[in-house]
Amino acid sequence: MPQQLEGTVAIITGAGSGIGRHMSLAFAAEGARVAVCDIAEDRARETAQMIAQAGGDALAIGMDVTDEAAVNDGVDQTVARWGRLDTMVANAGIQIVHPVEDFPYEEFRKVVDIHLHGSFLLTKASVRHMYPQKSGSLIYMGSVHSHEPSPLKSAYVAAKHAILGLARVMAREGGPHGVRSNIICPGFVRTPLVEKQIPEQARDLNISEQDVVEKIMLGRTVDHEFTTLQDVSDVAVFLAGFRSNALTGQSIVPSHGWYMA
Repeated sequence: MPQQLEGTVAIITGAGSGIGRHMSLAFAAEGARVAVCDIAEDRARETAQMIAQAGGDALAIGMDVTDEAAVNDGVDQTVARWGRLDTMVANAGIQIVHPVEDFPYEEFRKVVDIHLHGSFLLTKASVRHMYPQKSGSLIYMGSVHSHEPSPLKSAYVAAKHAILGLARVMAREGGPHGVRSNIICPGFVRTPLVEKQIPEQARDLNISEQDVVEKIMLGRTVDHEFTTLQDVSDVAVFLAGFRSNALTGQSIVPSHGWYMA
């Protein structure tokens, strides 16, 4: 069976763990050469080694996505290594939760900087290479919170709403250059980021951790199931490998029905 991404080049941020690592492995399994980027370069190297051990081709890059010079350098390294860039996945992110009245401004800014500003900087660096080749796929990591709010997550929800807007703008701007732009908006995926939220929300909402999982995270799903890493990776591979510019400006929501577009 032909590999969906054979011969393509992808750059993925936040790829040292969680969703980013799983997507990197999935892209490589489908034939992509993958630049694995993470602020923790040792974790990026671990992901790249996993790809190499499976027979794939990967480049590990230490990258702070809020540092424009670092982002530009990482994208340039990728193109220098493989001669092109076909897919960008802006996945780096963190989560900090507080009620607004107790939300330290520096923490609010940190969440927005990593999610939104990191996505912008990666986009800016990537399209410089995609536009001349008249092709490319921009993939943003949104959330069900790109569409709907949740208590305690003012920074995260604001950033994810903004990334949805950025993805739509890039569909308009990228279209004349043959570049597609889409956003994946998963439901709750049981990553370390989500595991960290469970006790924090239990504390701030004064409920049990079990209630956080069953009522807050899964209560609106149709089957009380978490979205999986594989679910998200499958959507990312599909978007990267789509064969025309028909699918652009879209929000894909793998959430077990948590949010229905």
